[in-house]
Amino acid sequence: MAKKAKKPARKAAKKPAKKPAKKKAKKAAKKKAAGPQQPPRPRHGEFMWNELMTRDDTRAMEFFEKLLGWGHKDWPLGPDAAAGVYRLMTAGEKSVAGIMKMTEPQFPPQIPPHWMSYIAVDDVDRRYNLALSLGGESCHPPTDIPQVGRFCIVKDPTGALISLMTPLGGTA
Repeated sequence: MAKKAKKPARKAAKKPAKKPAKKKAKKAAKKKAAGPQQPPRPRHGEFMWNELMTRDDTRAMEFFEKLLGWGHKDWPLGPDAAAGVYRLMTAGEKSVAGIMKMTEPQFPPQIPPHWMSYIAVDDVDRRYNLALSLGGESCHPPTDIPQVGRFCIVKDPTGALISLMTPLGGTA
């Protein structure tokens, strides 16, 4: 006995064609031409940066490059070479930390090498004054860092140091 023929398969509804790769490439090129994307603004109260203060920035840089696979970009601290450099440590294209050489008189000999964390704040001057009113102590008053933002360093009532910063562009 002959089997019944199966019903012909329904033709799949035509789906719109996917955008050609050319359009995607063109869109990506246009986005790139608009300039580098800025990292998202940190939110008020978030840790936003870490920085190593040390008397031997070259040795520290080499250590972290070998330990973590970081790279670095040197950022001049002033118009002449005597001002030194700020070592911007990178993981791929992302900046992850900074290393700064401690020199006198800004850093007296009794200050040991240390990591400093920065917390983003909505208004560094207002938060500095609030910290003092809450029992904190001033270590460095609010000061501008060109092309970066405004920061201060306070000691909390337990004796721990922290830096507060309002980055250029503000907080989210």
